[in-house]
Amino acid sequence: MNEPDRQPGPKPAGAVEGGAGEPEHKVGKLARQIARQLGDDSYSPTMITGLTRLFEVIGLSLCGIAVFTFYVVPKSGFEAYYLFTIAAGALFAFLLLQLCDAYQVQSLRSVFRTLPKVFLCWTITFAVMTAVAFFLKVGAEYSRVWFGSWFLAGMLFLFAYRYFIAFAIRRWARDGTMERRAVIVGGGAAAEQLIRALEQQPDNDVRICGIFDDRSERRSPAVVAGYPKLGNVSELVEFARLARIDMLILSLPLTAEKRVMELLKKLWVLPVDIRLAAHSSELRFRPRAYSSIGSVRMLDIFDRPINDWDSVAKRIFDIVFSLLGIIVFSPVMLATAIAVKATSKGPIIFTQKRHGFNNEVINVYKFRSMYADQSDPTARNAVTKNDPRVTPVGRFIRRTSIDELPQFFNALKGDLSLVGPRPHAVHAQSHDRMFAEVVDGYFARHRVKPGVTGWAQINGWRGEIDDDEKIKQRTAYDLYYIENWSLLFDLKILFLTPVRLFGSEAAY
Repeated sequence: MNEPDRQPGPKPAGAVEGGAGEPEHKVGKLARQIARQLGDDSYSPTMITGLTRLFEVIGLSLCGIAVFTFYVVPKSGFEAYYLFTIAAGALFAFLLLQLCDAYQVQSLRSVFRTLPKVFLCWTITFAVMTAVAFFLKVGAEYSRVWFGSWFLAGMLFLFAYRYFIAFAIRRWARDGTMERRAVIVGGGAAAEQLIRALEQQPDNDVRICGIFDDRSERRSPAVVAGYPKLGNVSELVEFARLARIDMLILSLPLTAEKRVMELLKKLWVLPVDIRLAAHSSELRFRPRAYSSIGSVRMLDIFDRPINDWDSVAKRIFDIVFSLLGIIVFSPVMLATAIAVKATSKGPIIFTQKRHGFNNEVINVYKFRSMYADQSDPTARNAVTKNDPRVTPVGRFIRRTSIDELPQFFNALKGDLSLVGPRPHAVHAQSHDRMFAEVVDGYFARHRVKPGVTGWAQINGWRGEIDDDEKIKQRTAYDLYYIENWSLLFDLKILFLTPVRLFGSEAAY
């Protein structure tokens, strides 16, 4: 888990060093101004509809519990089977509403058009519960007043809640809270046709933020369908890192394979969905290869990894296991802090700038393992075997990865995830070459949040990077992790980490 610290080499002629140690293509003034306006995260329709489902189930359950608490309990005492029935009824209603597409954005927007469907689903739920109680001969066990009151209270809740959601969605769509932010790649007539088609969709949740195209203004006008061309494709990479972009739409014919591949080679490193506009194509692929915005079809090229509810689940995972790690390892961290302070002068914690999600620079915490006057926060020289700058305590905590334990606090803050590609020092190099120059697609590692531990580390690719093969293998393992992520995969890596890394000879 220990990473080498490197000194930055000379920059390529004409390049400006970016925060991620790569050549930065400066975006224009207009593009930078728009990027600042798009600096905050928006909530995708998937997140909004997911929360609607959750709160609706909770609300229906609370209606039943309220009637049970104020009517049944004072008369008959607490009967636990009521709670089971309430939970089952709320979940069954949710399943019916889901089957009827009542959680689609267009259904949530059109409250009065959807209410008959909602009323029918709630009525069928009670009809099914009545039938089950009849056949199981348990109807006499339940209060009829409670049963009828829950039906009426639930119906009132559904009407009021659906009305509120419809109002909220319209407002969120207007103020940008609920939208997918898209950039069009490619200009001219094809881009104009695509934009017009998107604007005609009644339930369009896509906000077009601008156009990027490499072609001259003769072939690609500066303004297309009212949207400005903000720069070329190389500048788009920088723009997408300044703004919070959700989607790139390539407005190119499917037959332009060479051009599409050239663009994808530049753009796939970004943590966004990449779609190829297919609405005007005669070619047909499997339905699962497409997504659509209204009736406008898109060919799915890349999906943003660990998105929407997956990101929520991973964040909960990080918080729970970070807190658990801090509690379990607090005696070790306390003993390490005392040992570091007692055996050498200087601070206990060493902070180093490393690459974070989407190439953002973050501060990563470690226990100080080097003499304070020889520590290297700027990543000047890699730590080597028997390095005289490393203290005796530092040598032990680096070999056992105890020096990395403060990164539980990085994970709790949200700068790191517990599991992910290990963050490299901002100026990390291999033989005086930046990692991005050694590995094609290196920055695709940053499509997800970096981790305290990772798939590459538990497979032996950790410690000093003293040849090109090591960074190539590490990147290959990191990309495999990103493409195959799951919570079970994270658990596997987390529990294998102490087994694989303790006492490893790769870190010194």
